[in-house]
Amino acid sequence: MDAAFALEVLDKAPYVTISFTRPNGTPYGVPLSLARTDDKTFYFHCALEGDKLDCIAANPTVALSAVTKCAPTVGPKDGSFTLQYKSAMAVGKAEMVKDRDEKIEALRAICERFLPNHMDAFDDAIARSLERTVVVKIILTEPPTGKRKQYDKEGEEMKWQRMK
Repeated sequence: MDAAFALEVLDKAPYVTISFTRPNGTPYGVPLSLARTDDKTFYFHCALEGDKLDCIAANPTVALSAVTKCAPTVGPKDGSFTLQYKSAMAVGKAEMVKDRDEKIEALRAICERFLPNHMDAFDDAIARSLERTVVVKIILTEPPTGKRKQYDKEGEEMKWQRMK
């Protein structure tokens, strides 16, 4: 599937697993709540220290992975056991946001995505916690890709990027 499909999956997934590389070379993956502000830029927040920041300092290249609409099913035509899903993967570079205004706007994007009905409390939350919160920006270094397995109403698998 194309980049637009993959971005939609990344936007709709409640969590996106970010895979980092630890300083000793071992993998470290963690599901995070991301917000996207354009076709290449994602943000998440974290504590002032920890594995994620250690990984970024050692190797800023990260991989993003998400799955939505995941449902075990029996193939409508052949009775096979299968899984319907939509998935996306992307690769990018992570960096800590240093600019105060960008940091606030990134946190606003995260809050608007996950708590849109509570934005009246945003300014107070920023005043309380901005200095003890790190914001990380991930800029995609190549277009994201997507995959899916989905059946239409007639039980035909929707192949080759067919949407309807």
